[in-house]
Amino acid sequence: MKRSTLTLLFALLSHHLLAQDKISVSGVFPELAMMANHSPRTEAGTGALMPWANRLWVVTYTAHMARTGSGMGLFEINEKMEITKRPESVVGTYANRLIHGASQQLLIGPYVIDTLGNVRVIRELIPHRLAATMTHLTDPNNKVYYLAMEGEFFEVDLRTMEVKQLYQLMKELNEPPTSKPHFKAGFTNHGRVVVTNNSYNVKDYDGTWAAGRLAEWDGKDWKVLENTAYTEVWSAGSFGQPMIATGWDKASVLMSVYFPTLKQWKRYRLPKGSRTYDETSNTEWMRIREIETERTLMDCHGLFYEIGFHTYGNELWAIKPISSHLRVIPDYCSWRGMLVLGGNQATPMRFNEDDRNPLAGQPQAGLWFGKTDDIWQFGALQGEGGVWSDSQIKAGQLPDPFRTFYFTKKGLNLWHNRSDDVTFTIEADVVGNGKFKRYTTVTVRAGEYKNLDLPDSFNPKWVRLIANKDCIGTGYFTFN
Repeated sequence: MKRSTLTLLFALLSHHLLAQDKISVSGVFPELAMMANHSPRTEAGTGALMPWANRLWVVTYTAHMARTGSGMGLFEINEKMEITKRPESVVGTYANRLIHGASQQLLIGPYVIDTLGNVRVIRELIPHRLAATMTHLTDPNNKVYYLAMEGEFFEVDLRTMEVKQLYQLMKELNEPPTSKPHFKAGFTNHGRVVVTNNSYNVKDYDGTWAAGRLAEWDGKDWKVLENTAYTEVWSAGSFGQPMIATGWDKASVLMSVYFPTLKQWKRYRLPKGSRTYDETSNTEWMRIREIETERTLMDCHGLFYEIGFHTYGNELWAIKPISSHLRVIPDYCSWRGMLVLGGNQATPMRFNEDDRNPLAGQPQAGLWFGKTDDIWQFGALQGEGGVWSDSQIKAGQLPDPFRTFYFTKKGLNLWHNRSDDVTFTIEADVVGNGKFKRYTTVTVRAGEYKNLDLPDSFNPKWVRLIANKDCIGTGYFTFN
């Protein structure tokens, strides 16, 4: 056969193969998008992802209590990247997922899925905005807990499908009665169930009330750990088994870590990659997930972090920022060697025709497929956040450690309200073992605002600031 004929045959074969391939645009397969219909227009987000029964399962969510958003439901994706909407699908607001090991079932949304892909629906849970499913404290082989966004806390018997509401957490956690409940996550480990509520608006910002919560339950009593917005809680099941919860206040991101050897929580502060997340409904489903074996990825206020499980010396050693982003990523997981990110790409967030966003079209959510290491190629690291932000400061008091490691172009902004000088001591924990050393002192005169450009060589794991006088003041970092 002549070379020209071979060349032609190869070209025709290549064209045929390419024509059969799925279209992928930078890791996005358009034909895998999940789209709501036009009437009514409402939110269309991917609430939870989970590999199970040889396929990828996706549950989507509509906006607040919207029951008529057609097109949403339970989907499965096979190894050929073909998507199917399951006939058991119901419309609702769901972002929960848990593998129930004792019965070998996936619990996602109100659905119960066995290892063969058979789906059952817990009918009593359909009307509730499900935020988390948690292991049971005393009967883990047969029962689980479900947390709904309005604060309903359920116990479900997976043998009988009986649903019993145990608590209304708006009451148990002493929430402001007129605040908007927005419970987002829950996890069970170390003999406790920990839940989060990320309610936060201008009233939280200006101190009118404190509606957010981080709380724990020992099976008998509820205890409030933090009175500010918290979004996620997760725990490792091996090595040091830290329990990590993330939230925020006016100054910065908050990261609370439970150390089982200490039987206590410690609180740390992290930068905010973007201020656009600083409101209840804008802080959607920021998750902490194990995405490679014994490797965990944390998405928090526009920044990705890698996190390890070990807690040497009762400190969380392995935590490092990776990249910044502006995505809404309700969930992510590993599937068939890929990292999969859920999305929420177009959302008319209003419910009355007069105040819907006229520039947002058909609600839709897509999935992104790539390698875990691709996350490092997202946006360059940047952020801001403070140890204090117009806060009441006590002389000599040790504040929460603030994360500065791996960020560059560090600037520190200092201010106070006193009529005399205040000296601030900057202390650094270079290796992350909780041992701080004095780096320098900075004196700020009355009425003065001072900016300190820190050298690139200053790269400790944690920094803390100590004032020598009581005052109202600000200690705020910026990273470019």
